[in-house]
Amino acid sequence: MSGDQRGRDPTARPFTVIHVFHPRFRDTDAMGHINNAVYVTYLEVARQVYWQLLSRAADYGRVPFILASVACQFRSEALVSEALEVGIRCDWIGSKSFGFTYEIREQRTRRLVVEADTVQVCYDYDAKRSVPMPADLRKRLEAFEGRSLERKVRS
Repeated sequence: MSGDQRGRDPTARPFTVIHVFHPRFRDTDAMGHINNAVYVTYLEVARQVYWQLLSRAADYGRVPFILASVACQFRSEALVSEALEVGIRCDWIGSKSFGFTYEIREQRTRRLVVEADTVQVCYDYDAKRSVPMPADLRKRLEAFEGRSLERKVRS
């Protein structure tokens, strides 16, 4: 696929948080591109930034969720010399989980590099099991996003 301006639905909401990355040499593969596995780390850092802004806490050590799934669609190559912007927003909240949507773009040209989605499951680390979405967390996510995040049932 070409490195054009395509992306998700143009009527979709903007990203709530944008974080800029300056890739390091160690992020590259043998061909000089950012390695595909590194993008999952970029998503993780974006989640950390999102959580810090949402919770106003610097400690990311005990977030009330675990990562359940990651899906990445690679749209164009990125190089170590390019600055990358990762946009993240929460798109839905379910009974025990919630979903983030991401885009990674080259900062100068706005070229789409990666589209991604993750699912986080609310989790009790002591009991080692999933738990229902805490009402306070739902309220904070919806306030941070500025809208209802009720999960739509697909028909």
